[in-house]
Amino acid sequence: MKPHFPLLVLALTLCGCVEHDFPSLLPRAGEQLDFREPPAPPPPVAAADPELDSRIAAARTRLSEAAATFATAATRAEQLAAAASGAAAGSDKWLDAQTALADLDAARARQTDVLAELEQLASDRAQALVAPYPALDEAVQAAQQAVDTSTARIAAIQRRLAPAD
Repeated sequence: MKPHFPLLVLALTLCGCVEHDFPSLLPRAGEQLDFREPPAPPPPVAAADPELDSRIAAARTRLSEAAATFATAATRAEQLAAAASGAAAGSDKWLDAQTALADLDAARARQTDVLAELEQLASDRAQALVAPYPALDEAVQAAQQAVDTSTARIAAIQRRLAPAD
């Protein structure tokens, strides 16, 4: 009887497993729910605003004027910086170039003022929970690009000069 004993134990073990009711491995109802955020609705279309359009146009005009003033001042500053190349800090040529850089910074400040005005308009619209205005967003981007370009040009001119002691 000994040789059949392991088979008997195995058969009883298997029968014991069949008697128990184990949970199904299929997904449960709660596991089939979708908890992701619903897609955002499309942004509302901004209504035409003639007053805002005129303010944007005026700001763009001031930005163009400031850019022209900056370009003229930058050309002068670049010429003076080239003349001061190699000159010691505090020399007459170096001081002339530094003065031109100060004028250049003032010209860039006019661009920064226009950018601040446009950003304030965009901020006011956002606070009022009004739809974004594409023409305003484009004007802000254009002003930001002009300020960034001017800042880079000033830095390039400044690098040509000897550092102040």
